[in-house]
Amino acid sequence: MKDVNKNFIYNIIYQLFIFIIPLISTPYISRVLGVNNVGIYSYTYSIVYYFMLASLLGINNYGARCISKDSNNKNKMSKNFLSIYFLQLMMTLIMTIIYFGIVVFTNYNHKDIMIIQSLFLLSTAIDINWLFFGIEKFKITISRNIIIKVISLILIFLFVKNNNDLWKYTLIMSGSTIISQAYLWLYIKKYIVFCKISINDIIKNFKPCLILFVPVIAYSIYRVMDKTMIGLLSNTIELGNYESAEKIINIPISFITALGTVMMPHMSKTSPEEFDKKIISTFELCLFFILPMACGLEIISNDFSTIFFGKEFTKAGVIIELLAPTIVFSAIANVIRTSYLIPKELDKLYVKSTIYGAIVNVILNCIFIKRYGALGACIGTIAAEFIVMLYQIIKTRTKIDYKYILGIFSKYLIKALIMSMVVIIIGTLIDNICLKLIVQIIVSILIYSLLSYRYILYDFLNIRNN
Repeated sequence: MKDVNKNFIYNIIYQLFIFIIPLISTPYISRVLGVNNVGIYSYTYSIVYYFMLASLLGINNYGARCISKDSNNKNKMSKNFLSIYFLQLMMTLIMTIIYFGIVVFTNYNHKDIMIIQSLFLLSTAIDINWLFFGIEKFKITISRNIIIKVISLILIFLFVKNNNDLWKYTLIMSGSTIISQAYLWLYIKKYIVFCKISINDIIKNFKPCLILFVPVIAYSIYRVMDKTMIGLLSNTIELGNYESAEKIINIPISFITALGTVMMPHMSKTSPEEFDKKIISTFELCLFFILPMACGLEIISNDFSTIFFGKEFTKAGVIIELLAPTIVFSAIANVIRTSYLIPKELDKLYVKSTIYGAIVNVILNCIFIKRYGALGACIGTIAAEFIVMLYQIIKTRTKIDYKYILGIFSKYLIKALIMSMVVIIIGTLIDNICLKLIVQIIVSILIYSLLSYRYILYDFLNIRNN
């Protein structure tokens, strides 16, 4: 697992930089733009996001898997890349026409912001991250994100000055994304040989992509449609609180995404003899990171929210506290999906699990959002994530040793709870909220690292005594 751990670290950096700009800029943006404008941005982005999903059509998972399997044959890999990419290009063109048709000919509010958000949609036309994930060249994406994201952070502080600058903020966020995607094309000639492909080569990818597109859409229902439904059934203030809380929840989820992105192409070419051992190692790596993060957020959510977002976002802390368990549910399901279901091409099982989660989420959202606003959306998300995880565990129970994994889970949960108890006690001894939060974070890292030092040294870092 040494090479996997190295790629995992690279991909953690990649995922963190996706969220690092919103994370650093959020305290500033939440105060300058205000909770209502944050809600408008979230609502309009949630709409363009659906069109982005339709443009990519499940290609991120399908493309990375295909590229991974043919990574030792440059000509075959190149032909697969071009046929999949042209399908992506065609879908983006269709979705862009439909999106602008809806914006122009309907009575949507905030049309100016929606037009600027279209840059996110256009960026999918040149998104080839899946190629580099498939050939496990994660380091290339890091330099791309560091440069673009740092520049966008500087632009936010330079040009977003008051609550009339929402359009500037939207332009910076969407524009930096399209530049970030274009950057990867500078490296493509090193890995791809351009060759002729037929329309049949393109169309043959449609059905398998469509199968993997269904769970992507279903997953978006309980990760993105929450925001759309809060905007429709409640108000943008509730949505502003939910959007801000989700940015914090997305930080540990970025670790899950990083691990899944690394393991999916790696497991696709793993021999049957090594498969079971690597799944267990992946679960341990995941649980080692995720359990202390979830427990830590439960403890510091209210103080963190007050300091980070400002007093206008008081409800965000409660939302973080409620959504923290979904980090664990999502982590376990992600390992099953990316390390077993997709590499083994058990796409239908993956599809069913996300459909069931989406159905539960929509039903509960319709019941609770109108009554409880953002807190109602939390109920639907918690239930959906749990259903997806439970279904995948039940369906793979004869193939994956969950009794052994339960032992790993218990080991790291006990360590995370010990860490939590110490941190809670420390919190009662310090009155200053800023000092308390800093001390709690530092102490929690130190205690958990000491409790887990054997795993960190001998397994994760692979250090052995000579």
